[in-house]
Amino acid sequence: MKIGSIALNSFFILISIYLFIIIFLSFYQRKLLYHPSENNYLDETSLNHKVEKVYIQSENKLVSWNFQKNPKFKTLLFFHGNAGRLDNRIYKLNELAKFDLNYLIIAYRGFSGNKGNPTEKGLYKDAKAAKDWLNNQGIDDQNIILYGESLGTAIAIDLGKSFKFSGIILESPFTSMEKLAKKYYPIFPIKMILKDKYDSLEKIKEINFPILVMHGEKDTIVPFSMGVEIYENANSPKSKYFIKYDDHMMNFDQNLVKAIEKFINNLK
Repeated sequence: MKIGSIALNSFFILISIYLFIIIFLSFYQRKLLYHPSENNYLDETSLNHKVEKVYIQSENKLVSWNFQKNPKFKTLLFFHGNAGRLDNRIYKLNELAKFDLNYLIIAYRGFSGNKGNPTEKGLYKDAKAAKDWLNNQGIDDQNIILYGESLGTAIAIDLGKSFKFSGIILESPFTSMEKLAKKYYPIFPIKMILKDKYDSLEKIKEINFPILVMHGEKDTIVPFSMGVEIYENANSPKSKYFIKYDDHMMNFDQNLVKAIEKFINNLK
């Protein structure tokens, strides 16, 4: 009887812990998903080119960097990942600025000092506001190239399914947040409690303009297989840059830069 009582108590303790974790995930999942930097000071000193700081009106004003090299060039609309600030991407922006290309990189609600809290629907609205801002500057969709980094790939894909852009570049994309969350929390009812789903695999099938998918095989955050699946389900014309040794934050080396430049040049 004593052994049975201990086993029963242990069972109830395990059930209680399991239920507590489910409740925790239900209420705090967005804290786990989005990681805006606590230091919101944007340091532009490492930029090798001059940008204009602009504020794009979504539900709140969004601080953004706008680089205009030549009005005849296409404009790359950059959506960053789930963490950090605009200046954390300077090493990428410095390379992109060498191309015959303009760019606009936005910070989502809650990031880089912007007001608000990030959610899936909210970030989609922020992306649409950035597109509208470019349109109001006289830049039509056919002269816009979308660029998504990690979480930003889902935002770029969602925007891309509704409009006809010049092209889309996806760095370290995932198929859906549900599938990705199951990788980290396999024993919990993710489908039931997940708020922000980011179902890119279904949406990628609705995009009908050139796509470049980039992914490192050593990605420890988003499985490389997800990048492959996104590529395989994308419509043509499509190209890929799959590299053996890169992790989630891909090495922005000359091989990757050349792959991006080749893709952009082929859009002309």
